[in-house]
Amino acid sequence: MEMTRERFEELVSDALDEVPGELMALLNNVVILIEEESPPGEGELLGLYEGHALTDRGWDYAGVLPDRITIFRNPTLRICDTEEDVIDEVSVTVVHEIAHHFGIDDARLHQLGWD
Repeated sequence: MEMTRERFEELVSDALDEVPGELMALLNNVVILIEEESPPGEGELLGLYEGHALTDRGWDYAGVLPDRITIFRNPTLRICDTEEDVIDEVSVTVVHEIAHHFGIDDARLHQLGWD
């Protein structure tokens, strides 16, 4: 599947717009990025959360760089056949990575059907 970076960014933005405002308001000290490829040695990741989940933050959490949610464009495009597939994958990936920010692990996401 081929898609311009600009269109992919629009789809990520649209996926973020679909997240309920009440939930987005709870995101704290997090930035959302788009990269072309997943990190070397990490396989074909579609997204990655790096940081301190809200559930792990204690009284001493201060002065740290923002958490990072990264959505990877090329791995997503490689597994999709149509733009509709990309829209679906981006939506699931965005929800998945935001869930990690809230301390929800992969096992629980799998139980909830978000894999």
